[in-house]
Amino acid sequence: MNRTLLLLLAGAMLPLPAVAQSDDAAYCAQLSSLALRYLTGGSVDGRGVPSLDTSAAVNDCRNGNTAAGIPVLEKKLRSNGFTLPKR
Repeated sequence: MNRTLLLLLAGAMLPLPAVAQSDDAAYCAQLSSLALRYLTGGSVDGRGVPSLDTSAAVNDCRNGNTAAGIPVLEKKLRSNGFTLPKR
């Protein structure tokens, strides 16, 4: 009985990292969207261009490296007076 319960509990825990990763990816995408829309410096052909570190963080998010992209984007948005979306 204890072994069966242990197996059931172990199986129930398996999807959690995948859910956390998809949540991070969605959150990173939200931050990227805000940053690209509102945090632009100079312009090229009339379009705003984000800073290099903002661009790098957005690329990290797009490539699945949310651990690198999220902190940079959060810091940039907060320092520019934005309230971050719910995580």
